[in-house]
Amino acid sequence: MICVALPGLAISTDQGQLTGRGLEGFYRAGRRVLSRCQVRVAGREPLPIQARITGADCARFVGTLRTSPQAGPDPDVVVVRIRHADGTERITLHSAAVRPLRVPVEVALGTDLADLGAIACGNAGPEVPATVHDSGLRWSSARGNSTVTADPSPADALASAGLLRWEFALPPGGSVSIELRVRPDGAGPVRAVGRAATSPLAPARADGDDPRVAVLLRTSIEDLQALLLRDPAHPADTHLAAGVPWRCGLAPAEALAAARLTLPLGTRLAVGTLRTLARTQLRGRGPQSGMIPGPIRDAGPHLPPGCTGTEATLLFPALLAEARRWGMPEPEAEQLLPAAERCLTWLRTAAGDSTYLPDPQPGGPARCETQAHAHRAALLGADLLDTCGRPGGDELRQWARALRTTFRADFWIDDVGGGRPAAARAPDGRRVPHLGAAAVHLLDTGLLGGGEQAPGLLDKVQTEHLARLLGGPAMDSGWGLRGLSAKEAGHNPFGHRSGAVRVHETALAVAGLAAADYEKEASGLLRGLLGAAEAFGHRLPEMYAGERRTDSSAPLPHPAACRPAATAAAAGVLLLTTLAGIRPDALAGTVTLRPLRSAPLGEIVLTGLRVAGAPFSVRVSRLGLAMVEEAADGLQLRA
Repeated sequence: MICVALPGLAISTDQGQLTGRGLEGFYRAGRRVLSRCQVRVAGREPLPIQARITGADCARFVGTLRTSPQAGPDPDVVVVRIRHADGTERITLHSAAVRPLRVPVEVALGTDLADLGAIACGNAGPEVPATVHDSGLRWSSARGNSTVTADPSPADALASAGLLRWEFALPPGGSVSIELRVRPDGAGPVRAVGRAATSPLAPARADGDDPRVAVLLRTSIEDLQALLLRDPAHPADTHLAAGVPWRCGLAPAEALAAARLTLPLGTRLAVGTLRTLARTQLRGRGPQSGMIPGPIRDAGPHLPPGCTGTEATLLFPALLAEARRWGMPEPEAEQLLPAAERCLTWLRTAAGDSTYLPDPQPGGPARCETQAHAHRAALLGADLLDTCGRPGGDELRQWARALRTTFRADFWIDDVGGGRPAAARAPDGRRVPHLGAAAVHLLDTGLLGGGEQAPGLLDKVQTEHLARLLGGPAMDSGWGLRGLSAKEAGHNPFGHRSGAVRVHETALAVAGLAAADYEKEASGLLRGLLGAAEAFGHRLPEMYAGERRTDSSAPLPHPAACRPAATAAAAGVLLLTTLAGIRPDALAGTVTLRPLRSAPLGEIVLTGLRVAGAPFSVRVSRLGLAMVEEAADGLQLRA
């Protein structure tokens, strides 16, 4: 159970006690400032009876105990612990006894001040000795320091045992509380970006026939706010961390992808993300000039690792182009245009005389999804250059047109079922034939002017075959899209690139299939992902096992998945806005609606979205008809 309000983090089991085992503890900026917090009342640990996440940054644990075994089977003290990611925990004792109680309370505390990475590798080290400090305890080592203060102050503090003690008199029906505050020396309370009044995400809401939509959108936005980080050197710019607990920092490709999926909540997150990454862009001469640097990513058993820097560099101009259509202010877009131009120059230079863009550079395979990213970047980048009055658009369109022509021949594998796209093309021209979720990027073409989708790399017949494959049982697990078809050699339901359901790619498949008018397949994947979200308490993890869904099953968690994760939380926003098919063109002052005509979730109302810098609300009826209920002045509905 993870509470997050970066840079603060609290990780617990459903037992409530922090025992110091595994990842348990309070963290601040990746360091465990408290690993052990064990409560004993009247010499015994409370019996845990409920544990619940009450918000992205808060969890509630309830336990009970009997102070006198002779009093019968009913508990007479209820212990409620409210744990916050900011390093605060409130422990409240409620008496249900018919007589006054004198209740001794002990809290055993400890920490190793270890780094999260060391803990994950099993190298946390021993606990640090404590000293009595003010109204609590303090720990200090070469790794750092940490202090716990208590209110009210304890009656006794034993540094050698890491123990704080109180004795309370509880009248019948009475209550008493202890508040613990843990933080590094000299540090104030955690100031989470998402909790500030200046959060870049609009507080949108969903309502409708399916009660799950309201919870999913609310939880998705809460998780996104909890994952927000601020650039310390440029505090006006915010971006998303990739996910908790493993990736609490900036991951360029994931940050850009999540900012793109959350454009219906406003463009301020896109602006902050683009500005932050523009400052990392490689300059000067050489083959990497213009790239947004990123680490290598495992691509599964069939392909060598890919470079996330390639993906980020191609996402940058595409995000800027689409953000302008959603209403990014022109001064901010103009400021970011030179960085986008450098990304597009890198694309043409990296592709060189070849039609395809290899990844990683140089000499890698031409991956299916990389060509889809490059094609979208070229078309949306050309649109961006044209509308900003800059040269280069025609050359990019010409390259994209040539890519479409050759891709449809070189990447398509004919078979008795109608064919499928290859996963990649090796440098020697050999096609890698396995079918995986990476193919969904072929359906993610991007938004141009007038609410039009950019053309895709596949022709109409090939798109239809791909849609049937994605909606078939080998790819659709019933909980979402498998990373690798169940029919492929090497399929592993827990393989993060070879069979697990990746939420982000499933949501892209839903949106892409809906845009291409394959609503049956889109609706099936949508229902599967909503079912999984319900099973995970509507906090979708980055991925989970691609096991077949049955009437009595539930999706299996992946042990290495981040939860919450930026792209998974953003996927919740994309799923629900796909139902309305919102395609704005703020530059032209228009918006087009292309809702799912089948209305798979019945009526749905989305309020508090942002289009053209103003609140935007839309209703989709049970007949699949969409109606704008709130919009910016002068924004016209386009047929």
